[in-house]
Amino acid sequence: MSDGPAAQSPWQTVTIARIEKRTPRVTSFFLQPSRPFAYRAGQHVDVRLTAPDGYQARRSYSIASAPEGETIELAIERLDDGEVSPFLHDIAAVGDEVELRGPLGGHFVWSDSDGGPLLLVGGGSGVVPLMAMIRHRAARRSAVPAALVFSARVWDEVIFRDELIDLHARRDGFDLVLALTREPARRPADYSRRIDVAMMEQSMLRLPAPPRFAFVCGSNAFVSAAAQALIDAGVPAGLIRTERYGV
Repeated sequence: MSDGPAAQSPWQTVTIARIEKRTPRVTSFFLQPSRPFAYRAGQHVDVRLTAPDGYQARRSYSIASAPEGETIELAIERLDDGEVSPFLHDIAAVGDEVELRGPLGGHFVWSDSDGGPLLLVGGGSGVVPLMAMIRHRAARRSAVPAALVFSARVWDEVIFRDELIDLHARRDGFDLVLALTREPARRPADYSRRIDVAMMEQSMLRLPAPPRFAFVCGSNAFVSAAAQALIDAGVPAGLIRTERYGV
């Protein structure tokens, strides 16, 4: 993730107000800031932990909540070799405090005033900043057409699954397609394969007009493949915004 000028924003103490398990390896932490915290859907924050001996570990996490929310939701995947996520998953409890800095990032953002249609493509925990956009759209009761293509290995690893399915059921212009790579699809319109050109072409047909913005987030390999699939499907490269993490 790239940090803009906001990277110099000061650290503040936030309190863990709620913890919610999302999937076997992803947990949401709802943070209550100690001072006003305004942000745009798609931005991220730095989280810093300080050990009793003074050692500090820091990690960047995308915000999952809409800017209209009262708390900041971070949906964090547990990385066994990480310094921050194992502590949050295994030790942190409601009422604990951590340090937070942000919001960070000014490129991978969307507001309902930006318009659309909007094509969102996420792989694994790469759906997190896209979820902030989807929730922002819902909170604003926006009529901007939006489609999410979400790739996960199996059904139980689809982060925010029930909420996304409920939002899709509203039939208010939000469309959801799931692509499971390691088990059969559970819903008629979903896929049982990796994201490819044909999938992007079919997803664009579900929008009333060509996308004005396309946001892609996931691992380096996922983003490279998905962005190329979008280009091959006819989306101009200049309309595609990407966010990468890990390997």
